[in-house]
Amino acid sequence: MGLKREKNVILEIKNLSLNYHTLKNETAAIKNLNLNIYDKEFLTIVGPSGCGKSTFLSLIAGLMPVSEGKINFKNFSFSEVGYMFQRDCLFPWKSIKENALLGLEIKKSLNEKSEKFVDDLLQKYNLKKFEGHYPRQLSGGMRQKVALIRTLAVNPVVLLLDEPFSALDYQTRIDISEQIRNIIKNEKKTAVLVTHDISEAICLSDRVAIFSKRPSKIKRILNINFNGEAFTFHEKRKHTKFNEYFDEIWSELKNDESKKAG
Repeated sequence: MGLKREKNVILEIKNLSLNYHTLKNETAAIKNLNLNIYDKEFLTIVGPSGCGKSTFLSLIAGLMPVSEGKINFKNFSFSEVGYMFQRDCLFPWKSIKENALLGLEIKKSLNEKSEKFVDDLLQKYNLKKFEGHYPRQLSGGMRQKVALIRTLAVNPVVLLLDEPFSALDYQTRIDISEQIRNIIKNEKKTAVLVTHDISEAICLSDRVAIFSKRPSKIKRILNINFNGEAFTFHEKRKHTKFNEYFDEIWSELKNDESKKAG
């Protein structure tokens, strides 16, 4: 079944705006953006290049100040937001396990219990036998799984994913994005992903939010529902609904580009 509206709202974005200030003028990057994010959903954001998708994640993470509006966290705080970047950001001189434990060390919450949690994650997701290896000895996809486990180790409520698969080759990207989605679902986390890849958005998501050109607002939110008939990415791409969703998203993005060109 698709995502139901009665799910709990855990993040409420109300009339969110962000303005960039320069010596010459002020530029509106995001204007009056409203969005509810639901508990344990996988929400993907797509939109024209430069529309502020990554900036939106930075605002949620508290990395940038909000110009106007509010970001309301329901029973959690900025400190419980996890962030995965485009690059895995693993330290090359640290082993895979040491990298996975890094967030816990930074938060000064590394103890016997939390280390066991990381050990269990490494075991569960087929990385335990590589824990003594170094990042250079692993593929790009495996390094991204390590980066995800490092993020999960601190038990975030919400995961922000800023194009974490963009540096991978096409085949690896499909495989690892599916694996990471399954990990996030297995661990019952809420995820917000930014991507330029429409197919990826459809295959990963419960909902897709389509951003307008700058200043960004939400043009449309699309509920993704394959009626329990497609589970793997391959099955979803062969499903008749896949093309319907693709055309709807593509149409919204092309309309924005046409207006921009005009």
